[in-house]
Amino acid sequence: MSVEDDFEDRVRELASTGLLRRPRLISGDGARVRVDGRPAICFCSNDYLGLASHPRLAALASSAYEDGSTVGSGASRLISGTRPAHLAAERALAHLVQRPAALLFSSGYAANVGALSAILERGDVVFSDALNHASLIDGMRLSRADIHIYPHRDLAALESLLRQHRPSARRAWIVTDAIFSMDGDRAPLAELRALADAHEAGLFVDEAHSLGVVAAGGACLDANIVPDVLVGTLGKAFGLAGAFVAGSNALRSLLENRARSYVFSTATPPALAQAILVAVDLVADASERRETVLRHAKRLRIALRGQGWAIPDGDSPILPVPIGGTEATMEASAQLLERGFFVRGIRPPTVRPGTSRLRVVPTAIHTDAEIEGLIEAMAGLRALRPST
Repeated sequence: MSVEDDFEDRVRELASTGLLRRPRLISGDGARVRVDGRPAICFCSNDYLGLASHPRLAALASSAYEDGSTVGSGASRLISGTRPAHLAAERALAHLVQRPAALLFSSGYAANVGALSAILERGDVVFSDALNHASLIDGMRLSRADIHIYPHRDLAALESLLRQHRPSARRAWIVTDAIFSMDGDRAPLAELRALADAHEAGLFVDEAHSLGVVAAGGACLDANIVPDVLVGTLGKAFGLAGAFVAGSNALRSLLENRARSYVFSTATPPALAQAILVAVDLVADASERRETVLRHAKRLRIALRGQGWAIPDGDSPILPVPIGGTEATMEASAQLLERGFFVRGIRPPTVRPGTSRLRVVPTAIHTDAEIEGLIEAMAGLRALRPST
């Protein structure tokens, strides 16, 4: 079999199992978009606060290079040098999450993979929530540490694993999302901090979906705990792109030297670093937007439960609508688009087989009428609702 035949066979296999993805062509700004040329209200973006279309950020994008600045950074920061804008952005981010230092990365995936593979080594042990994001999983695997997975949010199971495996390891870490991206529930951060302290372990928290949303400084500050490593992304509540890792000055120095996704990646464009400074201010002052998006989420959760959908508990803007089968899930997504609402179906491997779902995400710039419109559209999917 030729290489090309192998590629085609594997694509056909994905298609036959309902797992072949074809990205939609999206245009427009904010919540009102066009999907493959069709107008729709978008309920699948992680732009929680609606800042991606904020006039101050849009103005920066249009005028970023009028002063003659270079568009790209040219090389990694260890090669072509760190720019003043990088350091200013990192200081602002560290201040926002109340940690001594921060370091910019090109994406949340790069931050998690780079940080975990730098701080963990063979002979270490790491304890991971069963629903952690793929980037956390990949970072732990690359580290070659011994990985132990505990059932989702199960503190008793985690403590048992710590008692069993911590004594024989050189270093130990507990790794968790703050808000889980496909379920929308929150990690028990205070309890995880207590377990980490009791067993002389570090606590690594990914705040991708909580930073700027739960509170300006994220879920760890909201829970009044200090993680040893905090990862925040800038492409969600901040409306930009990239990510950062925050912690001690020693952590920052270690990552500058050992995080391969930082060392061997072209630096953040200076214009993006300047935009981060503006976004930090916008997030810090976005209390009204936070209240709006969480109010929308609460309204949707109550209404969809009233229709019979098994929406789990949560206080985030992420509402999983369990359907189960892949085909039924994608049919539900297609029917919503016909009604003018863009809601993506989530399938394996993003979620476990048999747990496909719609992922409904309101934002701060949705109107009350758009929320009510989606509720009405969801009522039209009764035939696809799983029986209880």
